[in-house]
Amino acid sequence: MRTVELLLDEAAEQAVREAWRRLADAGLPSQARHRSPTNSPHVTLAACPELTAPIRWELAQVTTTLPLPVRCMGVVRFERPTSVLAWALELDSALAGLHRRVWEAVASDSPPRTLNPFHEPGLWAPHITLGRTRRAGAFADRRVPELLPTPPLSVRLTTLRSYDTETGALEVLEPRH
Repeated sequence: MRTVELLLDEAAEQAVREAWRRLADAGLPSQARHRSPTNSPHVTLAACPELTAPIRWELAQVTTTLPLPVRCMGVVRFERPTSVLAWALELDSALAGLHRRVWEAVASDSPPRTLNPFHEPGLWAPHITLGRTRRAGAFADRRVPELLPTPPLSVRLTTLRSYDTETGALEVLEPRH
């Protein structure tokens, strides 16, 4: 499976890494525990079985809209089927438009059953994961947000990349010249 993700500006990345560290120091699930060199703060837009030529062409067009500033809305929790603690991002028209273009690109050349329905426009909730676990309710303690640094008010989404979940390879997706 190939993900399509947006990377953050340096200041936002450092704030996320600080949140990861604080969660780990408190003994809570944290993305800091993922020691892979490919682990970096990001926003997942979609995933598909492969990046075919038509998908790549469309994604190259999307990269021309970067960097994209977005507002961070604070802490959010998901229980689906894993417990996730994250910083939510405002889904303004620019981010919604970028996401829709990515979704339409991967959906146009992928079998529908292979696409994650949580990434579908209208269901997708833009966020930056701070911690994730299979343990239900892991972040239910009301004190968890107090452990975290203040999220950045604004985040710049700077780079489009893809991660290959089978090989672990990363690929930065760039405009075609």
